[in-house]
Amino acid sequence: MSFRRALALAACGLAGGSVLFSAVAVGKQPARGGDAEPRPGGSAAAVPPASAAPPGLLLLPPAAAASCPPAPGWIERPAGTGGYWDSNWDRREPLALINLKKKNQETGEEELASRLDHCKAKATRHIFLIRHSQYNLDGRADKDRTLTPLGREQAELTGQRLASLGLKFDQIIHSSMTRATETTEIISKHLPGVKKISTDLLREGAPIEPDPPVSHWKPEAVQYYEDGARIEAAFRNFIHRADAKQEEDSYEIFVCHANVIRYIVCRALQFPPEGWLRMSLNNGSITHLVIRPNGRVALRTLGDTGFMPPDKITRT
Repeated sequence: MSFRRALALAACGLAGGSVLFSAVAVGKQPARGGDAEPRPGGSAAAVPPASAAPPGLLLLPPAAAASCPPAPGWIERPAGTGGYWDSNWDRREPLALINLKKKNQETGEEELASRLDHCKAKATRHIFLIRHSQYNLDGRADKDRTLTPLGREQAELTGQRLASLGLKFDQIIHSSMTRATETTEIISKHLPGVKKISTDLLREGAPIEPDPPVSHWKPEAVQYYEDGARIEAAFRNFIHRADAKQEEDSYEIFVCHANVIRYIVCRALQFPPEGWLRMSLNNGSITHLVIRPNGRVALRTLGDTGFMPPDKITRT
């Protein structure tokens, strides 16, 4: 990020959120946890007022921050304050699910603890995001964009890999586009008995304008507007911690597209979603996300195709 853009972000209060001033690093900062150096002559440095910037930071006027809109939830905090994680990213944090105003005055905290426990997730969700196999790029309509012979081989290899994990998969949810549907049909042969569900939400599209932009792919603004809302809806609908009623860990497969998967990974990890195009995914690759009961998310694998021979790997 350029200094000018960093300064603009700071002026809008994106780094601080609710504070009335923002800060931009302008010099070397002291080691984390270290105390201020004493001044020459042995006298200790004066304690700065509460609103003063830490050493090495430049204060910007309150008016600049007050005139700007609220920051997106994924914006980083200033250096030295630690990372930021929105624990209620999926709107399923127990405290967010209960009405604290209805707390019984007699039982008090005991009832609150009981209600919180009732809303807490107990199980872990394992999300396997599979990119469709290689398909015919010359097809004019979606129905003509079928898998190539190599693409069918890739799907077989992906199905074999998933079956070899020895997991009890609960379901396969797939994009309704032809290449994803055909990939699902081949994979499902290796996972007999696992139900398949088709959805339009996971269809390929332009999730959000990438940063940095690329010259070879420039959708119209209206495509970002339409596809972005749908793909975000897919994320909110499918990617979240387990329901409180779920007792056992679940293993779910989603067969869809590179743009959709990359956007979901950025959103799930609370990384800037504009960075989705900085990643690349092979056909038939496996991306494994883990969502813990407390809402923490971990990325186990991203675009794994190590189970394929090198001559079978493509990215079309």
